[in-house]
Amino acid sequence: MKTYNENKSISPEIIGELCNHTMNRTLISRSNGLAQVSRDHTHRGLARPLRCCSKGVQGRTYGSVSSAYSKPVDGFTGAIGNTPLIHLKRLSDLTGCEIFGKAEFLNPGGSVKDRAALWIIKDAEERGVLRRGGTVVEGTAGNTGIGLAHLCRSRGYRCIIYMPDTQSPEKINVLRKLGAEVHPVPAVPFDDPQNYNHQAARCAESMENAVWTNQFDNLANRQAHIETTGPEIWEQTLPVGGVDGFICSTGTGGTLAGVTRYLKSKSNGKVKCYLADPPGSVLYNYIQSNGQVTDKREGGNGSVTEGIGQGRVTSNLAPEVRDRLIDGAFYIPDQDSIALFYELIDRDGFSLGLSSALNLLATVKLAEKLKHDLPIAGPHAPRKLNLVTILCDYSTNYQSKLFSKSWLKSKGLFDSIPDRLKQYAVLE
Repeated sequence: MKTYNENKSISPEIIGELCNHTMNRTLISRSNGLAQVSRDHTHRGLARPLRCCSKGVQGRTYGSVSSAYSKPVDGFTGAIGNTPLIHLKRLSDLTGCEIFGKAEFLNPGGSVKDRAALWIIKDAEERGVLRRGGTVVEGTAGNTGIGLAHLCRSRGYRCIIYMPDTQSPEKINVLRKLGAEVHPVPAVPFDDPQNYNHQAARCAESMENAVWTNQFDNLANRQAHIETTGPEIWEQTLPVGGVDGFICSTGTGGTLAGVTRYLKSKSNGKVKCYLADPPGSVLYNYIQSNGQVTDKREGGNGSVTEGIGQGRVTSNLAPEVRDRLIDGAFYIPDQDSIALFYELIDRDGFSLGLSSALNLLATVKLAEKLKHDLPIAGPHAPRKLNLVTILCDYSTNYQSKLFSKSWLKSKGLFDSIPDRLKQYAVLE
């Protein structure tokens, strides 16, 4: 009998197939229809559905469909969430499953972290720890800080950010343009008092009317995805038979934990939920061992992918592991992620961050596993499995690294780019 080895790496053949297929894409709107979007639609903002497919992914009958936003929304806050779900045809054809990406790069601050930032701010306001004219202090790899900086500008708060000095200069520039006070500090482990999170906490403690938002252990982060991202995924997949599997990478644990908690509850545990993990993180081995192995890092000491992977188990993630809601984990090497990163640009017009490429590769591995494990899968199944991941952000905030030939070579990644695409590493 054929068995599935979930620890195997993605084969060169699969990577080759990813490089050779073409990808079209469709959007599932909140009006319970399947819509198609024009191929050149990659700008930030409201998705504009063109046609609704009333017969599902393979359907041919079309009618009108309304936007996810049927009426005006209120400012920056109102534009957060309700992002489209993109059907990825190339990966779907390759795997025999229907693969979908939640377009979190279309949030107004440009990333999935806008959701957590909003819930964290609202929670602090409701608890009375953040008052008018107050200061928000956070330790962040960048995207949560950007979301907080946007919200602070729109709500009249001062924003102070501590971040590792290994993060991209583009993120620092965006934060400063939004009026945030940014302190890049040496990247040291969490147990070091000079870790960027501890410095942020001490800064907030030293000020009046200031709050350290503590995204890693603040459960308002997870709650954002229990209340918004999870329900959106559930509703958006109903027209095609519902969601069967969810997978994403994690840094704070908020997105993975919140979406998992909601989908498991809504489906009575039937939806399979998995972690995608980069090199240098302890989470892959932690989850695979059901919480027994807490300090083994897979694939070396670090990843070039910013904002994901973790050296500890955060308060946002721990309950899901304790309750065994996360079904397993997949390890994705940087070399595979960078190859698909360039393919997404070349084949599909998606210039996304490296974490999105990692998530999609992990979804391919999840497809192979669930086709083997689930009784509803297989050639005689009434429908294909529907798998969802997160498309976290744009590549814009990483371009000085991911498009730099010298930087890619210094990380041993340049030769992982398909030969025909190396010309697009346009920066020296």
